[in-house]
Amino acid sequence: MKAAFQKDDALLTDIERARSEGRARLWWLGQSGFLLHTRAGTVLFDPYLSDSLTKKYTATDKPHTRVTERVIAPERLTGIDVITSSHNHTDHLDTETLLPLLAANPQARLIIPRANRGFVLERLGKVKSTLIEVDAGESVAVAGVELHGIPAAHNTVERDERGCCRFLGYVAEVAGKRIYHSGDTLMHNGLVPALARFAPDVALVPINGNQPERRVAGNLNGREAAVVAKAIDARLAVPHHFDMFAFNTEPPDEFEAACRELGQPFRTLRNGEGMDL
Repeated sequence: MKAAFQKDDALLTDIERARSEGRARLWWLGQSGFLLHTRAGTVLFDPYLSDSLTKKYTATDKPHTRVTERVIAPERLTGIDVITSSHNHTDHLDTETLLPLLAANPQARLIIPRANRGFVLERLGKVKSTLIEVDAGESVAVAGVELHGIPAAHNTVERDERGCCRFLGYVAEVAGKRIYHSGDTLMHNGLVPALARFAPDVALVPINGNQPERRVAGNLNGREAAVVAKAIDARLAVPHHFDMFAFNTEPPDEFEAACRELGQPFRTLRNGEGMDL
């Protein structure tokens, strides 16, 4: 198993140092999870900080063997204002992650796709007062953070009976920064147009690709992720959705090579690593 860049007390020390110095800083927490701290608000994007899927699929024909060690127990993360869940798959809506996080951060609000409210309540229980719903094309403001819903295709742009998207990405605007978190998505006709007006400072994009033999919904591959970042005029592209499960990962090489070819600035983080914005 790969060692994290930093974890537990070392990660918490890094977070606290950024807070005390008033720096805007972003950490990759593994899979699609990122922690964004600014003076105006702190956002936790799509955290998966447990081994629930590894335990669930033990002794099955689809083992979720962990590649990299966990960087932090969810109950140790505090000072969170906003938590996002982009869709209902467990690595983006994990009971063993979210319930301890919400208990440790009673002030936090969980942003979810409106289409998923019933499923979220069934999975997480009595969290109605914590939920804020949003759909593609809508915006919500909470705790100094404005979030914009972006349609995502995983594998299709799936909608409920009201036309609300079941899979979203988010653009978070906070403290003068714009961060695009893709959730899980493939390329689709509405993606770049929905993001065109934002020109994000950072685009957090998946790179594990779409391989049907894995028997899970797919994502952008490395080249596609670089193309999206370039098309939306992102100042920096950061890859995610790799180095978590052995059956559903890809190295960042293709992404990095495509970024160099396209002239797209990028940075590849290691699990638990942070960067100033």
